[in-house]
Amino acid sequence: MTAVFALATSLLWGFADFGGGLLTRRMRALTVVVLSQVIAAVVLGAVVAATGGWREAGPGLWFAVAAGLIGPAATLCFYQALALGPMGVVAPLGSLGTVAVPVGVGIALGERPGAVPALGMVVALTGVLLAGGPQLRGASVERRAIVLTLVSALGFGAVMALISQASTTVTGLYLALFVQRLCNVAVGGAALYVTARRGEPALPEGGMAAIRSALPALAFVGLADVAANGTYALAARNGPVTMAAVLASLYPVVTTLAALGFLKERMRAVQTMGASLALVGTVLLASGG
Repeated sequence: MTAVFALATSLLWGFADFGGGLLTRRMRALTVVVLSQVIAAVVLGAVVAATGGWREAGPGLWFAVAAGLIGPAATLCFYQALALGPMGVVAPLGSLGTVAVPVGVGIALGERPGAVPALGMVVALTGVLLAGGPQLRGASVERRAIVLTLVSALGFGAVMALISQASTTVTGLYLALFVQRLCNVAVGGAALYVTARRGEPALPEGGMAAIRSALPALAFVGLADVAANGTYALAARNGPVTMAAVLASLYPVVTTLAALGFLKERMRAVQTMGASLALVGTVLLASGG
């Protein structure tokens, strides 16, 4: 089941990133993050109330709090790195942490993947990096962009590792995800308030009417992100963290293919090669697990 849950994570995160990318063409990225997380928090609050998830409160929730505080900061660092560019370098590097940190945790806990899964990890990770369309030549990259990218990558990986430790039950997981979203909203909302005070508009052009028209898309992004965190936690709990992390990290491939299918974007040769390698790596991991 680890492979199934982890692949579901990659699909959910991939489509969430695709939807978020489309929304950021109409409004600020920080606004998208905050509004989508508010919707997710409301839905999760209702689920926790309906399932009695609050009874699962315990020390593990501190992992959810930490994930909720780190996630928005990592996202902001990543967006700033993308703004500094080039995106062809930043985007592939940003996905490294989602593998490196959880895999490191798994190995530290004593996991030792066999030869076939280990080969699958290498092949899949190579595919993910290539699917991002890495810029192998051209303009130099600012040192600040590299630092911000590495910080965001470590942050994303830390969130994955933390949320997988937040609860041992399904109802407890609902509560952990709810707490994580509340922290996301608090941190993101504070950042949005500060930037608004500096004169940057918090609302998109068109004001609340534009927000209302974007609510279905915002809800999809927020709920898909929540579901991805949940399926990853289940994947990490039901099998090797090393396998779960690598398979979940395939989400950039999903985003790339979504852009190809819905926006008719053309894939570069290196991206096609990367998507193919990611598929081969997935098969190796699944067959070896």
